[in-house]
Amino acid sequence: MKDLLDDTASRRSLLRGPLVYFLSALFFGIGMLAVTPDSSFALDLDNAKSQGLVGELPTGYLGSVQPTPAAEVRSLVERINAERRNKYQEIASKRGTPVSAVEALAGKTAIEKTHPGHFVQVDGQWRKK
Repeated sequence: MKDLLDDTASRRSLLRGPLVYFLSALFFGIGMLAVTPDSSFALDLDNAKSQGLVGELPTGYLGSVQPTPAAEVRSLVERINAERRNKYQEIASKRGTPVSAVEALAGKTAIEKTHPGHFVQVDGQWRKK
C-alpha cells in the first residue's frame, strides 16, 4: 500500500511541473490580451474626428476625409453610418416623414454641432470648422 501511495505522489510531482508551466503560460497569455490594445477597438468616433480622419456630411452620415481611407477608418464609417441609418429609419417611421428629411435635418444639426478643428463637408469639399 505504501508503494502505491509513493508511486501516486511521484506521478503528481512529475505532472505538477508541466501543469504549473502550462497554467502560468495560459494566464500570462490572457493577461497580455487584456493589456494589449486591439486595433479594432483603437479607433473610435471621437479619436477619428480629432485626428481629421472622418467628418460630418450634409446627408446626416459620416464620411472619410481621405479618398482612400485605411481599413480601420472605412470600417468605423460603415458601422457608424449603419447605426445612423437604422436610427433615421426609426425616427421617420414614428413621425411619418421620409427618411431623406430626417437625414437632411440630422446632417444640418451634426454640422452645426461639429467642434472647431473637426471636418465637415460643404459644397462637396472637406473643410475644417
